[in-house]
Amino acid sequence: MNKLTDGIKHLIIINVILFVAPQLLQLDFTNMLALHFPENEHFGFWQYITHMFMHASFSHILFNMYGLWAFGTPLEQMWGRKKFIFFYFSAGLGAGIIYTLVNYYQFNEALETLVNSGISQNEILELMNPTKMYQNQDLQTMNQLYNTPAVGASGAVYGVLAAFGLYFKDAKLALIFLPIPIAAKYFIPVMIFGDLFFGMTKYSVGNIAHFAHIGGALIGFIIAYSWKKNQFKTT
Repeated sequence: MNKLTDGIKHLIIINVILFVAPQLLQLDFTNMLALHFPENEHFGFWQYITHMFMHASFSHILFNMYGLWAFGTPLEQMWGRKKFIFFYFSAGLGAGIIYTLVNYYQFNEALETLVNSGISQNEILELMNPTKMYQNQDLQTMNQLYNTPAVGASGAVYGVLAAFGLYFKDAKLALIFLPIPIAAKYFIPVMIFGDLFFGMTKYSVGNIAHFAHIGGALIGFIIAYSWKKNQFKTT
């Protein structure tokens, strides 16, 4: 069993505290700490960091913290605490930014369609209400993007997963519901392409931020690849 390294230990502790404390104190930090759509009144730039420490359910935080421990431990042991923490936050930040950019594109694409149909932009924005469901698909899409904040460390964990696959490509991995060992160099790309498929189609099950996963994996891979490529260079 992997030893719990210092950086990962502190990340898990902070995540657990921010998951348990609000429930015990009956407080809701969602408006302040979750990542909101930029046009939403609750949006704040700090949310690109704080959303990584918010989770929607016990299973959500359990799987994220397990992934952080299982795949992050060998990376922190190899890189050291400071380098791993920098990597983790970079992947999580990149995940949040790419997720926002995709949402912004989808929002404005739907907005343009509605404006072209003769509805003014101001009228459309006034309809953004988290408690309403709309028959018009474009309006419903906009409403969901506008009012559904993102929470979770999944984007950062996907960055960790991508780096693990790059450095430990022959490690055998398996899903709980498919206990067949598969090499990380095959397993991890399949997971990421799965997110891409579900993110670009209507087949996604549940409210999952697929493009945050993809963004975290992309930024994580770029950083890890750069570090691996240059690790033997001397000046």
